[in-house]
Formats: sequence, structure tokens, C-alpha cells
Amino acid sequence: MRRRPVLLILRALGLGDVLTAVPALRALARWFPEHRRLLACPGTLAPLLGLVSLGAGRPAVHELVDASPLQALPATLTQVAVAVNLHGRGPQSHRLLLALAPERLVAFAHPDVPESRDGPRWLAGEHEVRRWCRMLQASGIDCDSGALEIERPALAETWLPERALGATLLHPGAASQARRWPVERWAAVARAQGDAGRAVILTGSAGEVALAEEVASRAGLRRDSVLAGRTGLRELAAAVGAAGRVVCGDTGVGHLATALGTPSVVLFGPVPPHEWGPPATDHHRVLWKGRRGDPHGGRPDHGLLQIAVDDVLAELHLLERSCAPRGAEQRALSRAGDAGRAPARR
Repeated sequence: MRRRPVLLILRALGLGDVLTAVPALRALARWFPEHRRLLACPGTLAPLLGLVSLGAGRPAVHELVDASPLQALPATLTQVAVAVNLHGRGPQSHRLLLALAPERLVAFAHPDVPESRDGPRWLAGEHEVRRWCRMLQASGIDCDSGALEIERPALAETWLPERALGATLLHPGAASQARRWPVERWAAVARAQGDAGRAVILTGSAGEVALAEEVASRAGLRRDSVLAGRTGLRELAAAVGAAGRVVCGDTGVGHLATALGTPSVVLFGPVPPHEWGPPATDHHRVLWKGRRGDPHGGRPDHGLLQIAVDDVLAELHLLERSCAPRGAEQRALSRAGDAGRAPARR
């Protein structure tokens, strides 16, 4: 029996990074239907693969290859027909793929890597979603940058509390202090949402449990409102998909809200939303004061600190007005145990 040709895609980054590449993953799956499609990314993202599909149970990616940023790929990867660099501009990431001797490389051009000379030029400041679609299109591969949606896990298939359905989901953590809004402001938003009669839940990583608990304590929330440290990726996706609205910083949860069609308010600080933000619709609101900074800084970005609690509450009010019909639809779907694709928000 003839072995299927291998398509290897490199995106050894975090949750938000992989979600911005979903349109490219879907485009590659449609363009290379006969290939065995492998995605090299962190193993912790494995639950995400089953949520990125072409419909009718057809996966965009067949298998995950556990990979770390700019680390050598497993030597067991052989007979790669097509290698696609969705990781960066090179040259290091280009060379990681070329070490596997692929028959074809799809990548941005880099002067130090002759094999990439036919690729398009990297453009600084380009939105991350459009960037990878443009690279594929330069190689003749059709790519729809609006195809961001992923499957919504059913809340009923998880241990998550039913009160998560329609709740305001707050995600106060971030990968760096520069993108972390002050805890007392998160607590003020949580308190206001509770006063408005909405259930509030708090998510976060295992390292953000104390942060989420402090927000809950300051806001006077129930202890079981804190889901931080208790959710795997699939449970997190189910919580975001079931929520009535999401408020977060510039993190992977913001991209998850976009992918699952859940209305969101995303707070940007050092990085502008026109490079990493959600699509500009009434369902996804962004706050940014127009200042750039160090996204890896050790203290909250000055521009992020200019965002006031009232700014966030105002955006939530606008969100509620524009998304009321969709909220009722989502509650009905979730009660029915819907596990289908979230509606696209382009």
C-alpha cells in the first residue's frame, strides 16, 4: 500500500498564535487533501486539533508533533513532501524544516536561506491572520482569512457548572505583566457584572489561580466562580463557547472567543489590535489607547493602565445591545448540548 505524502506545518507557539493560523491550516487541508497533515506545535495544544475541522468530521490536521520554539524537530519525521513555515520569517525556523529534506518549502523569503527565495516578502505590522494567508496565496494556495471558526465543545460533556452558560467570563491573567490589567480593576468589572444580575466566572492557568481568587474575593464572588487552574484546553474552550461574553487582555482566550463566536471585549496595551486583534465587528470590541510598548515588560504597560473600568463597562453595554439576539440563540444551542461549529464572525 502506497504511503500518503506528508505535509508538515510548523507553528511551535502558544494557543493564540495557533488560533490565528486556523484559516491557513484550513486552507492547507483543502489544498492538500491526499496528504497526511502534521502540525508541529506544543503538545499541550493537542485538544485543539479536534476542534479545527473542514466539516462532516474531516480534520484539518491529522496529527500533532510535539515541538518547542526553534528546537530541532524529531528525526523520525521522514519523507516530508511539503514543509510549511507558519512559525516566522526565518532563517532559524526555515532551517529546522529544511533539515528534514522536504521536497517543497512554503515560506517567506529570507536572504540567508536560498531555498526560500521564491517566497513573498515579510511585511512588518501586518495582521497575523492575513500574514499567513498572504504567504499561502503567493504559493497559489487559496486562503480565506475570515475562516477563523472552530468547533464548540458541548458544556454538557464537561464538569463545568451550568451557571457558566451565559455568564460573563473574565480572564485576568496574561503571559507577561505588561499585558496584565490591575487586579482591583478586574474586581470592579466583576462586581458590576454581578450587580447587573449576571453570573461571573474567572479562568486562568495553574499559575494564575491566586490572581483569579483575589479578583473573586475583592468582588465578593462565590468561591466556585474561580475555574482558574482547573480547566484543560477543551474545558476552557467549552467555557468560552458557553459564555455570554468574554473580557480579557491580549491573550489566547481573546482569540478563542473569536474562534468560538462568543462576544468579547479585549484590552490591548503594548501591542496594537490591528496586528493581533479580533476582526472588527460589533461582537468583538477592542480597547487600545494608541501607545506601543514592550509586550514582555515586567510591569503593566502605561497604555494599558490608561484603560479605565468605565471604558470596559461601556464596551460591555454596547456589546450587550448588539449581541442580544445571538445570546438567546447560544443559550438554546448550549442547552441542547450543541457541539457544532460556532458561527463565523468575519
